Amino acid sequence: MSREPVTDRKGLTEEQFLQGYDAGMYERPSVTVDMLIFTVMEREQDNYRKLPEKSLQLLLIQRGEHPFLGQWALPGGFVSVDESLEDAARRELYSETNIDNVYMEQLFTWGEVGRDPRMRVISSSYMALVDRTALHVQAGDDAADADWFEVGYEVLESSRKELAGGYVQEERIRLTLHKEEIALTGVVSRTETVQGHVRRVQREIAENNGFAFDHLKMIQYAIERLRGKVEYTDIIFNLMPPLFTLSELQRVYEIILGRELLAPAFRRKIADSVAETAEYTKDAGHRPSKLYRYRVDRDSN
Repeated sequence: MSREPVTDRKGLTEEQFLQGYDAGMYERPSVTVDMLIFTVMEREQDNYRKLPEKSLQLLLIQRGEHPFLGQWALPGGFVSVDESLEDAARRELYSETNIDNVYMEQLFTWGEVGRDPRMRVISSSYMALVDRTALHVQAGDDAADADWFEVGYEVLESSRKELAGGYVQEERIRLTLHKEEIALTGVVSRTETVQGHVRRVQREIAENNGFAFDHLKMIQYAIERLRGKVEYTDIIFNLMPPLFTLSELQRVYEIILGRELLAPAFRRKIADSVAETAEYTKDAGHRPSKLYRYRVDRDSN
């Protein structure tokens, strides 16, 4: 039984409507992708008997073109009309940093007017946690340099005001990213307003020293999300080598969360996510420790 074609108020079928549609009747913003690639790296020690210190690090590129020439930014670029957001993210990451084949998840969409001085630009940001030892970072054609920066995150001020049916929470957060003699600093003001079932978060850049575009806000948001995700997913194991000690794993949790954890409670928390192996560490100057691996069958990312 044939059906009558569906028509709109003008009597047009969908095929007829599309044939006459003017794709240029609305202004169209450009779309970009920006990648936040985190790792945990060891600082060099001058005494081999000391346990190595680790720090959270973020991959940045130094812009080789206007705007913000010479300033540091997240790897990223424009999306072509014939590729998906994820394909664009992988292409741009590889072209600017030489990194390929890493798992990334979409983080947030940034669409404030005026965030790019060239034109109206909407950006989709992606986040990844990677084991840096398996990567070779190298600046591509569009970047003057690419390198890992140690991340510092400090809440300078925090206040909360109770409202009828909700509250307003305000924070001023200082971010410091540095490597060798280069130090990038900035302050983000974060305001969370809750009224009944409605929650709204606003971020504003209060100070900016060396970050391109609005990437300081992206970094603050990514760290906030990262701290939340390590509490309820196994995403943190993307940072770990195939074999690791429980002390190493705990230290990585502490670095990301920004606080110390009690060992007994921590080991109960991760007990179902790891499996013992028959291998031990062989570090000179240290007592051998049992090595563990991630239980792939427990994947909850």
